Amino acid sequence: MTNGAGQRPFRPRPPRPVDLIRWPDGFGTRFAVFCDVEEEFDWSAPFSRAAQSTSAMAAFPAAYLRFASLGIPLTCMVDYPVATDPAAVDVLRRALADGRSAVGAQLHPWVTPPFDEPLSPANSYGGNLAPSLEAAKIDALTSALTKAFGQEPLAFRAGRYGLGPSTIGLLRERGYRLDTSVRARYDYGAVGGPDFRVIGNAAYRWDGLIELPFSTVFTGRLRQMGPWLHRAATQLPHGPGALARLGLANRVSLTPEDMPIKEVLHAIEVAVAGGERLLTFSFHSPSLVPGHTPFVRDAADLRRFWAWWDAVANRLDQLHVRAATLDEILQAAA
Repeated sequence: MTNGAGQRPFRPRPPRPVDLIRWPDGFGTRFAVFCDVEEEFDWSAPFSRAAQSTSAMAAFPAAYLRFASLGIPLTCMVDYPVATDPAAVDVLRRALADGRSAVGAQLHPWVTPPFDEPLSPANSYGGNLAPSLEAAKIDALTSALTKAFGQEPLAFRAGRYGLGPSTIGLLRERGYRLDTSVRARYDYGAVGGPDFRVIGNAAYRWDGLIELPFSTVFTGRLRQMGPWLHRAATQLPHGPGALARLGLANRVSLTPEDMPIKEVLHAIEVAVAGGERLLTFSFHSPSLVPGHTPFVRDAADLRRFWAWWDAVANRLDQLHVRAATLDEILQAAA
């Protein structure tokens, strides 16, 4: 049923040049923000089917208004516990009324029926499941979202970036148009997940879908060699940190969760100067309330979270990088 943490991880091939999406000139340089809208759970504890509280959604309306004041629409990647909670759905419906934000699907296998697999770290990556079980869970999630919001979701994200060899085909068969399960230049193979080290930030076509990776930017004097250097440095104790401190190569993900603002602002500048046309940012909805994620533990962390977004929005505006809605991305890619 699973590929197990001890077996060879799924390694999707990098896109061919012909697969890369050429954004129209009129699209400009844009950015998109994806929010993993999900239940709260203890990130350090074993996976539990009982951890399905969505109390943090009470903070979503105020957070949504704050993003709206920055001119940032949210693409909300909603998982099963949220999609089946009427109060949480009502919160999201109000946000969707702006005509710019959107809802997509996010699969957390351990809290999405049918529950035919044993709980394990490897099985928390949906792509490790037998194709029939992965399909059944995608169907349950898609049905819940369609019932909640009156339309089928078009965008998908595998929770924990748990893409597998069957995932894209299953999504295509179900009418999805965009996947954002790839985290560029990251490797989860050691814990049973996929290995994305050979995949960069560029959007591309994959078996009929648009693949939009979560952006990772290398900065530093040797940033052109960043993916290779980072991979080699992981073989040494504290190797990646040493590369960053020496100013040689620093891997920066575009998220407020454990990514310092100074490094992210520089990464944005490097990416835009390097010609990247679409930057993707991401965060988890439970981070909106202190104590639910390792990234926002108290009120001071929450203040830093919002200061991070204020600084990022300001820098993007200075660089003339505009926000993009999910509809605009789908239309431009077509």
